[in-house]
Amino acid sequence: MNYTSSGLATSFPSKKRYQKRRNSCLPISKAIPGFIQFKGAEGLSPRTLTSYEYDLKMWLDNQGDRDVIDVTPQEIREYLNYMRTEYTPRRITGNNEQKLSSKTIRNIWISLSAFFTWASEEFEFYSPMKGVPAPKYTNAPVETFKKEEIESLLKVCDFCRETKTEQRRKFTMRRSTAKRDRAIILTLLDTGLRAGEICSLRIRDIDLKTGKVIVHHGSMGGSKGGKGRTVFMGKSTRRAVWRYLADREDGGDSEAPLFTAKSTRPMNPGGLRLVINALGDKANITKCYPHKFRHTFAITYLRSGGDLFTLQSL
Repeated sequence: MNYTSSGLATSFPSKKRYQKRRNSCLPISKAIPGFIQFKGAEGLSPRTLTSYEYDLKMWLDNQGDRDVIDVTPQEIREYLNYMRTEYTPRRITGNNEQKLSSKTIRNIWISLSAFFTWASEEFEFYSPMKGVPAPKYTNAPVETFKKEEIESLLKVCDFCRETKTEQRRKFTMRRSTAKRDRAIILTLLDTGLRAGEICSLRIRDIDLKTGKVIVHHGSMGGSKGGKGRTVFMGKSTRRAVWRYLADREDGGDSEAPLFTAKSTRPMNPGGLRLVINALGDKANITKCYPHKFRHTFAITYLRSGGDLFTLQSL
């Protein structure tokens, strides 16, 4: 307690909470699993936990292991600047020359902020993120497919690239995954599903008579935020899915995945992105990725007279 010249007592906040306590602190490498476990107990989705863990391990690899309380705001600012200007990403679809977007840098800041908020409360020290302002970012414009681009994508599903030989005429071969890829494109376009959601579908989740598609909640259904819902496929899409399943040995197994890789394993989001990217490359379409179908679905729905409330539920 301090006394002013007037004799009045003036109290100041205690700094005890923010003093370093080396005996009770942990190295970053050991603190990260504790943070992930804590957030998992809070009920965060597996997708969010995976994102946190990935960002924090990237930061750990760059900064090196040491006590959490030794990290300074300046080091975090330097790391964010490095990720913005120098880091070379390794994307599954290539295009690694393009730097990380401002939204991705903001997401990294969010992961670090969540981690240090937890750590500062757990080990009673002042969070260095207090001195690191949130990076600004701009939302990227919504990109959609044109009608002609959809037609081109469906067309290139059927045949491989033209083969040129010295001894015989040029020829093209039918692609072994033609029916699957056509069904995937039409399903994405009709339902607006995310990559994780379409890859999580089982045959039992679709009704080819009514077109009803059930997207399950939680991590098993691949839905973001753990929310399930019901969407619908049109007649052309149902016909394409039926033709695809008719050629599969497990097409009558309700527990089998709806879409598989070339083996019988379920298709995963990374594999789906590669398939869509390869088809876009054949059709000479730039920026061809699964989520673009979701944008196209939403814009088409609104232009057809749909309302925002129903679109949100879909």
